[in-house]
Amino acid sequence: MRKLFTYLYLCLLFTAMAVPVNIAQSFAAPQQPRDTSFNLFPKKKLKKSTLQFTLPPVKAGETSSVKLNVSRPTDKVISSVEVYPNPVTDQINLRYYVSRNTTLTIKIVDVLGNDIQTLFSNRVEPGEQTRSFPVANKLNKGFYFIRVLAGTESVIKRISIL
Repeated sequence: MRKLFTYLYLCLLFTAMAVPVNIAQSFAAPQQPRDTSFNLFPKKKLKKSTLQFTLPPVKAGETSSVKLNVSRPTDKVISSVEVYPNPVTDQINLRYYVSRNTTLTIKIVDVLGNDIQTLFSNRVEPGEQTRSFPVANKLNKGFYFIRVLAGTESVIKRISIL
């Protein structure tokens, strides 16, 4: 309690002293601001670039756009994995992209990580592929995961079975 009182008392005392000082300075004659900064590393003059270009004129109200498709090399074997519809009632549709020949395994896994069912395990060609798997009367209602394994890579998507 004493520390809190002392702290509050000091804050009040410093505020009470600072207010008259600020008021007195505001009525004093205006002074020129002084530059008290010190530049340890002065800026070097930048060289001008010799590359110059001009943009073509654009008419008012006219817009243009350019769409660039830049493909960058990727090390991922499998990408763009989509599972639909979600929630699932009778059939799972799976769309994915494989970048090179590989062995692909698709499994259904429960929330504890136990393998419930292997839907597909085979060698696949590169490209986008779509597969459909019937699940009616094979799984109980609840939450599961689809694990897609391609080589050493794994992609996991959550699904709901109704």
